[in-house]
Amino acid sequence: MSLSFPNRSRSFDENRKGVRFLGYDGMFEVRFLIEATALRSTDQPSRSEIECLDAFDAERPSILEAASKAYNRSRRNNYTLTAEDIRR
Repeated sequence: MSLSFPNRSRSFDENRKGVRFLGYDGMFEVRFLIEATALRSTDQPSRSEIECLDAFDAERPSILEAASKAYNRSRRNNYTLTAEDIRR
């Protein structure tokens, strides 16, 4: 099986300062968090919850690609993506 993202929902995690989303490998759920710092631009050093969610939506294809690459490197059930993961 391969990783898919049929559920478009995402949520902001205030404690971890990032956006959470889910992927699925068959019937197995894979949890992801992308750090808010990965969603920031150089001209905007910090973002609110709404801005982070909007940035996630705008960059969804590249974020999901980075999530798939991370999952293919080591199949686990929980990942934290950073700005470095998005640039790869």
